[in-house]
Amino acid sequence: MQSIRNIAIIAHVDHGKTTLVDKMLHTSKIFRDNQETGELILDNNDLERERGITILAKNVSVIYKGTKINIIDTPGHADFGGEVERVLNMADGVLLLVDAFEGAMPQTRFVLQKALQQGLKVILVINKVDKPNCRPDEVHDSIFDLFFNLDATEEQLDFPTIYGSSKQGWMGPDWKTPTDNITYLFDTIIEKIPSAPFREGSLQMQITSLDYSSFVGRIAVGRVYRGIVKENMPMSLVKRDGTIVKGRIKDLFVFDGLGKTKAAEVRAGDICAITGIEGFDIGDTVADYEKPEGLIPIDIDEPTMSMLFTINNSPFYGKDGKFVTSRHLRDRLFKELEKNLAMRLEETESPDSYIVFGRGILHLSILVETMRREGYELQLGQPQVIVKEIDGIKHEPIEVLTVDTPQETSSKVIDLVSQRKGDLIMMEPKGDLLHLEFNIPSRGIIGLRNNVLTATAGEAIMAHRFKAFEPWKGPIPSRIAGVLISKEKGTSVGYSINNLQDRGKFFVEPGEEVYAGQIIGEHIRPDDLLVNICVEKKLTNMRASGSDAKMRIAPKINFSLEEAMEYIQGDEYVEITPKAIRLRKIYLDENDRKRYKNKMEAN
Repeated sequence: MQSIRNIAIIAHVDHGKTTLVDKMLHTSKIFRDNQETGELILDNNDLERERGITILAKNVSVIYKGTKINIIDTPGHADFGGEVERVLNMADGVLLLVDAFEGAMPQTRFVLQKALQQGLKVILVINKVDKPNCRPDEVHDSIFDLFFNLDATEEQLDFPTIYGSSKQGWMGPDWKTPTDNITYLFDTIIEKIPSAPFREGSLQMQITSLDYSSFVGRIAVGRVYRGIVKENMPMSLVKRDGTIVKGRIKDLFVFDGLGKTKAAEVRAGDICAITGIEGFDIGDTVADYEKPEGLIPIDIDEPTMSMLFTINNSPFYGKDGKFVTSRHLRDRLFKELEKNLAMRLEETESPDSYIVFGRGILHLSILVETMRREGYELQLGQPQVIVKEIDGIKHEPIEVLTVDTPQETSSKVIDLVSQRKGDLIMMEPKGDLLHLEFNIPSRGIIGLRNNVLTATAGEAIMAHRFKAFEPWKGPIPSRIAGVLISKEKGTSVGYSINNLQDRGKFFVEPGEEVYAGQIIGEHIRPDDLLVNICVEKKLTNMRASGSDAKMRIAPKINFSLEEAMEYIQGDEYVEITPKAIRLRKIYLDENDRKRYKNKMEAN
């Protein structure tokens, strides 16, 4: 019987998780020597590669000295906490990976807390010790304090520490003496992480993630908690609400390297994938046919933000996308609910619109970006935070925001965050940067990143995590500037844009198609302004000095999806198509907008 170690890798964004997994895969010789594998093997979808972040948790396994090590690579961004929470159920231990300069970041704390609560054994890996300004000893002390603050047990406080550089491919007990490989890490895992226990008894396996194959449909992935699961055996599916559905397991797979291999049976302690089960959800238990016993369903933190998703009804609808109807939108959102645990969906009075609840702007924007690439067209309303009434008092989500910024721009950052009802709770030097920590309402973070990056010339490093629901903090100033709105449908002309440049900055360039009611720029004043950028220069056969002056048009402002979502106000939409991101007013007609404004003021 082969011994098994199940280990999850947890870390903040960009501390080197996926790079470390690459090195572990190479060290265990699962590739041929001449095989081309490229970088970041596990970040296999386009979005992950472009953004350089892990979005979906993934399983791989390696064999080292006769021991099977199941490695679970987890996302590092706070918005994907739902992914991390559920996969920790599959692990017996965690590798806590921290940057030798940055140390513990908010997300590290969030995931570590979950791991310690589940009683998992932790190995600390201090990565990137080859950085010129690294401080491994200070980071080690700060992590120890963090463990202590998170109520770690005596046993958990006695954690082993490994130093190294996953990029250069070495790990060892001392950061001053580099080794030439990462086998020290494997040896420590086998020595310190407990072997997955084999529990005798009837079958119990909790479904913790989903896979999909166009040939066999949905595949359930989870760890066998008790007993043995065999292919073609009858079983009962215990749902979250306690109902039981009878069924039969068709095929059984175990993880082997980067892929899966078929297995006749899987014993308790190993992670496997099952096909043939219908209608399962994450958190359900695959149990014995005769005497089904369910495991405790996975508990997931609630969403903190909501957005309106509606069909695209702009004059340009259907030009780019394949899926434009409300039925397409509805089916796609319900499909997402099946695997995205931290997401909720609410239908509205209109059959064309849905309110989608998520963990944050990034969580929702990844869904929108994925849909956009699949060929969907849709429109998004302004992001709203979720407000609760607790004991008759209005409560809103509060987040812990950390900003690392150069000393000379710190006052600007504090001023920007204070305007949005942020309270400074900590300020300390960190290398050549100043480390600031704030408690700030979630709605205060919407649109803050751009302002902070502008104020610090792009040098600030920002991160935030959900803390708790606290009493409402009062009004927060929103976007100060008004917008420039297109007066008519047509093609934008350089001559008109040039003449209107003193009115504000433009989001479109000459030759772009625009429609009436589309937001084409930002006004220099707080009110909105209707402009016509489709007027061509009237040409005559008379010449006059000065009339043929050269045009100097400033480049247009390009919004990323998140920036567009954060920019809009309550009476505006972001229009998303596979080829374009446009901003528009909800009411395209000027008279309708005035009526709506008067109605809102009357209320």
